[in-house]
Amino acid sequence: MNPELLLAAAIIAGTPILFAALGELLSERAGVINLGLEGTMLVGAVAGFAATAQTGSAWFGTAFAAFAAGLFGLLFAFLVITLRMNQIVTGLAFTILGGGLSAYLGKPFIGTPVADVMAKPDFGALADLPFVGPAFFRHDALVYLAVILAIAVSFYIWRTRYGLILRSLGESPDVVDTLGMNVTLLRYVYVVVGTAFAGLGGAYLSLVYTPSWIENMTAGRGWIALALVIFASWRPMWLLAGAYLFGLVDALRFRMQIGGDALISPYFLNMLPYVATIVVLVLMSSNRSRLKFGAPAALGTAYDRERR
Repeated sequence: MNPELLLAAAIIAGTPILFAALGELLSERAGVINLGLEGTMLVGAVAGFAATAQTGSAWFGTAFAAFAAGLFGLLFAFLVITLRMNQIVTGLAFTILGGGLSAYLGKPFIGTPVADVMAKPDFGALADLPFVGPAFFRHDALVYLAVILAIAVSFYIWRTRYGLILRSLGESPDVVDTLGMNVTLLRYVYVVVGTAFAGLGGAYLSLVYTPSWIENMTAGRGWIALALVIFASWRPMWLLAGAYLFGLVDALRFRMQIGGDALISPYFLNMLPYVATIVVLVLMSSNRSRLKFGAPAALGTAYDRERR
């Protein structure tokens, strides 16, 4: 088991989780928790694959996946922000809705090969460096886009005025309202952008990670992304490290199965990413001070201007 190839596999496996977790972080920083992340990723996966099949362009398919997931998120935002429906219950319903909708729309594409391959940037001599080259400089463009987005979101949240407004939106939306800003509009924007990010994660699964359409192909990655936001204490750069950590667990699972290790049941290996998620949540729950430090105070609370 070459360590550089294992690291490369961890980065690939962690990329769809990173996209989804970044989107959820933006939404939760704005005070809206979206448990429909799994369904949103599935919508992005089927939309990206279908658009690529129709146009022959993986880039168009990726953009359409973000667009379709954003529309899905717009409906969610309308229900939980405008109608003030319970965010937890609505999110669970959207997980089921996204799974059923993607299965229905994806039926014609089952067994169809992907129409276009995502381009890989040419890093020249860097790609030929020992260890570093195979591990970091031979990936497709979406891997690097996910890293760039993580850095950009971190800079946006901690170094810009709009990032300060976003943090205030999740902590004290009444203060944002008092300053003359539209809390409802801002929450809409961040929920839609967040679900578009999740759609990119879904597109990565159907166009790169497993270049085909398979029903329920997210296989719980949306739930892992939700847990990862807690694990990272709502900090983008910790999301980056955490996503690749979960990716490493996922990559180890496949490598051990391919190696045919008879001492470990393949069923147990398939459980590893989810067992790791539970362990992380237990550790975070035991450290309540850190959990309290990271969670936005108004998370999951509908804002009613008349009651402020």
